[in-house]
Amino acid sequence: MQAGRGAGAPGWPGGAKAAVAISFDFDNETAALCLNRTSPAYISQAHYGARVGLPRIMPLLKEFDVRASFFVPAVSMRLAPDAIEAVRGQGHEVGLHGWIHERCGDLSEAEEYELAGRSAEVLRHCTGLTPRGMRTPWWDFTEHTLPIARQWGMLYDSSMMADDEPYELLDDGERTGIVEIPVAWIRDDAPYFPDDPADRQILAPRDVLRIWEDEFDGAFAEGGIFQLTLHPHVIGHRSRMLILRELLRHIADRSGVWFATHEEVARHIGGQIGIAAPSADGLSA
Repeated sequence: MQAGRGAGAPGWPGGAKAAVAISFDFDNETAALCLNRTSPAYISQAHYGARVGLPRIMPLLKEFDVRASFFVPAVSMRLAPDAIEAVRGQGHEVGLHGWIHERCGDLSEAEEYELAGRSAEVLRHCTGLTPRGMRTPWWDFTEHTLPIARQWGMLYDSSMMADDEPYELLDDGERTGIVEIPVAWIRDDAPYFPDDPADRQILAPRDVLRIWEDEFDGAFAEGGIFQLTLHPHVIGHRSRMLILRELLRHIADRSGVWFATHEEVARHIGGQIGIAAPSADGLSA
């Protein structure tokens, strides 16, 4: 798997100077369960995302007119169907994020393929939509993941880190028609605010805000994309929601910003680099 062609200076819709793609990995209890951390303490910490974090996030996104992308393990969809309904009801995208936040590197090719198909079926059942995008749990992308994504008709992935800007994934030098919307640990809340008490928080929330504002300012200056990965059970705490509000205000104060879902970004970039995207109507291809 290699990084292929990007769009260069993509020229965003409506003459926007930069794109902003906010995403949430709605893991809930799945990360703890897949690590066999089943004590009530660990489960309660994970449950915070659906119980407290998401209800704080949703009105904030609505206030700033942001449509985000939520990557949801299939088990999370089963555990919190009302939350998924609320996410869809506000116009946000729902993408694949594995079955139970498993590590793909621990699976055989057949197991990874089977769980991808089961996850896609649960997403269809819960949302009525065909999934067009994916993010691998733990950002664990194996040698089998790309062929499996192609078989399941994915338009884009958001798990890799070869660039700041979107690009096409290549499979053994062959074009795949799959757009990569790259992530980065510097634009993820989890490394700054770890779940495990043994991993100490190394920065105050306002220090993290400064990093993310600088990342956005750099993307805006270059005419690129600012992509951010958040987790409701991590960012949903009071002091961290304050910095998310400040970040969205900082972005919204700039004229010429296109807030978009990951799927919208992938369709736009795909059109510029010659990828024929599947129908956007959400029906099975």
